[in-house]
Amino acid sequence: MPKPSQASELRALPAVDVNSQTARAFIGIRELLLHGAFARGERISELPLVARLGMSRTPIRLALERLAHIGLLDAGATSGFTVREFALREVLDAIELRGVLEGTAARLAAERLSGEAGLDALRRYCDDMEALDGLTIHTFARYMDLNGSFHLRILDMAGSEMLRRALQQVNSLPFASPSAMVFPTSILPRSGETLAIALEHHRALVEAIARRQSTRAESVGREHAYLARRVLEVALSNTDALRRVPGGSLIDLSRR
Repeated sequence: MPKPSQASELRALPAVDVNSQTARAFIGIRELLLHGAFARGERISELPLVARLGMSRTPIRLALERLAHIGLLDAGATSGFTVREFALREVLDAIELRGVLEGTAARLAAERLSGEAGLDALRRYCDDMEALDGLTIHTFARYMDLNGSFHLRILDMAGSEMLRRALQQVNSLPFASPSAMVFPTSILPRSGETLAIALEHHRALVEAIARRQSTRAESVGREHAYLARRVLEVALSNTDALRRVPGGSLIDLSRR
């Protein structure tokens, strides 16, 4: 239940305003967490965030509750939140789980294929990604957008709201989303080779879905997600690369 002051504030604002401000607060605080603005285990207070983000206390509080729900914060027994830290095993498990879900999405997309529109979109994304001149400071943002759209299109073709919700939960964690390892890849050795494998996976996924090869689509979908695990394992020995992993500062490498 909201505190009295929060309840009166909620009554004073239209629901749409509360929702939009909460979304803005959620995105703002999440970005701060992923870019190391807070240390692992640090207590998060509402009032400093009110001043920092320039919004009222209620959406800040609601955003903190959402961040605790997805696992980026720990909620105290009575009140307050602290920044969560992740053991390396938890990070690898998150990527593993995404692989299972992405594979399931690809399988369902193949089984439920109902036309060429989705396939045409996937092929366009592949063409556009392959046309980029490798992963560089100038191209990685574009690649991330295309890559994210590619995976979302497969999820749309799967036609499962339950699967969508599960993937949204996993992808909301740092280091687990389809694009989390794109920038680290661009600065690691043999980045061209890693990118070539990712692009090959994309084409294989489209081919398997087009041919309704559901088992192969699921296998390739899982293998593609696990490429992020390989990138992370290499990044662990490269301080600069690990620093660029979203949420990398939240990983406690002493806890395996």
